[in-house]
Amino acid sequence: MTEMQTEDQSTSELIGQFGVGFYSAFLIADKVIVTSKHNNDTQHIWESDSNQFSVIEDPRGDTLGRGSTVTLVLKEEASDYLELETIKNLVKKYSQFINFPIYVWASKTETVEEPIEEDAEAAEEPEKEAAEEEAEVEEEEEDKEDKEKPKTKKVEKTVWDWELMNDIKPIWQRPAKEVEEEEYKAFYKTFSKDSDDPLAHIHFTAEGEVTFRSILFVPTSAPRGLFDEYGSKKNDYIKLFVRRVFITDDFNDMMPKYLNFVKGMVDSDDLPLNVSRETLQQHKLLKVIRKKLVRKSLDMIKKIAEEHYNEKFWKEFGTNIKLGVIEDHSNRTRLAKLLRFQTSNSDKDVASLEQYVERMKEKQDKIYFMAGTSRKEAESSPFVENLLKKGYEVIYLTEPVDEYCIQALPEFDGKRFQNVAKEGVKFDESDKTKEKREALEKEYEPLTTWLKDKPLKDMIEKAVLSQRLTNSPCALVASQYGWSGNMERIMKAQAYQTGKDISTNYYASQKKTLEINPKHPLIKQMLNKDDGEDQTASDLAVVLFETATLRSGYHLADTKAYGERIERMLRLSMNVPLDEQANVNSCNQCQSIFPFRQFFLT
Repeated sequence: MTEMQTEDQSTSELIGQFGVGFYSAFLIADKVIVTSKHNNDTQHIWESDSNQFSVIEDPRGDTLGRGSTVTLVLKEEASDYLELETIKNLVKKYSQFINFPIYVWASKTETVEEPIEEDAEAAEEPEKEAAEEEAEVEEEEEDKEDKEKPKTKKVEKTVWDWELMNDIKPIWQRPAKEVEEEEYKAFYKTFSKDSDDPLAHIHFTAEGEVTFRSILFVPTSAPRGLFDEYGSKKNDYIKLFVRRVFITDDFNDMMPKYLNFVKGMVDSDDLPLNVSRETLQQHKLLKVIRKKLVRKSLDMIKKIAEEHYNEKFWKEFGTNIKLGVIEDHSNRTRLAKLLRFQTSNSDKDVASLEQYVERMKEKQDKIYFMAGTSRKEAESSPFVENLLKKGYEVIYLTEPVDEYCIQALPEFDGKRFQNVAKEGVKFDESDKTKEKREALEKEYEPLTTWLKDKPLKDMIEKAVLSQRLTNSPCALVASQYGWSGNMERIMKAQAYQTGKDISTNYYASQKKTLEINPKHPLIKQMLNKDDGEDQTASDLAVVLFETATLRSGYHLADTKAYGERIERMLRLSMNVPLDEQANVNSCNQCQSIFPFRQFFLT
């Protein structure tokens, strides 16, 4: 029994290494005929229909001299394989880089020179003689034309010859230092069918648990539809070769989703040629290869020159890097160094997190960022007023994925991130400054208590004095674990958002903190109001709250009520009675307003 098991195992291993490719010929052929001639033997014919075979001495004798030929008698439904283009495409796809030359017997049209027939010249002689009798003057001209007349003509002919199919050499088999830059560019264009030069490349040999060679490229521009069905489409930009024979590009896990723009190839002698590609896809060595490819890809991206990185790479593939920070926990630190953002330090240039940290103020312990739909919205937010006034640099997050990306980063270079639209923004202050702040808090305590308990009851968590406002009267601030206005907008805009998600409803319903600016004249006036029950003061408080809600990036739940309150405030400021209604039935009044109306009607 043990011997039988050993024999079966040996057979299985052999099948995995050779024979399967030959046996697959019967998928398209009813019969396979192999004619072979050894140098020191007679010529034989092996013939099989996959069920049985026969071997006979070739009755034709020695027709080969030396070598073998394989003849496939195709099935009727496999006639497509008789098409020359089909054969060429198969060879180029699977065997383009193998060492042995592959030729295809193909036809091509050539233009050749052939002599003009003498009979045609003889037929023209009578015409020339008649012309001589009519005019002697033309004789010299015709003699001249006769001398200049070509003796040959161009003719297109169909020529059959052997055409070399695998003329591209596998440059990954050579040491990287021996390959010229132009060779990489030419290989990339042929390999990827891209007309542009690559932005970057890396050529390496990996050794260890698995040995393989690889060349990876970063294209100059993003492939079309890069994020269409992101994560569900197969990554077909990495091609797997085994011993220079193409195996497949139909792998979902050869590279992570966020690196789906990287193009390249992997060639290994260690991977088995199993019957099933699905079995190969689950092979443990592929996980080792994937890990190495990711590290080398990030090294390649990191080495792109700063000017090319910011101007070209980041514009094309910045979103991929941000998604990598969210998805790839093991490489998050490496990816964080590749991030670029707009900041208040420059109107045009983007900055890395390393550059931000280098420019931080002496006692600054947090990285400040503000999210919005655009840079203009972010830099005009009330949350950044005092930060910019004090000279702090603020990162502007203007893409939907940006805030997710920063949330996935706990810190960078020992500095934690601070969303300036949330609680926690504090500045280093002297004892004197602290005393002034505490005195103001005590002075405004009646107002903050009144706002919380009276006009804004059940609308806010609390009301406090703000350290981040300078020009705005107030702002609505989320808790550390709540949603900022930008995040709430993104979440509510999700296509799958139905309003029934418990988590979404929880975050959306969380109360915010109202921060008021004690130096603003409106806030000072509200503090001086003696009558806390005054409806006008209550309306003013609610209008300020709703305006702060909008300016802080949130949506109003009841826009109709907001409009009515604004109208009521306008009526009071313009001395219009609150109960006076619009007179929609008075035609005389309409006539007085539009005196020319009668002219158009008559």
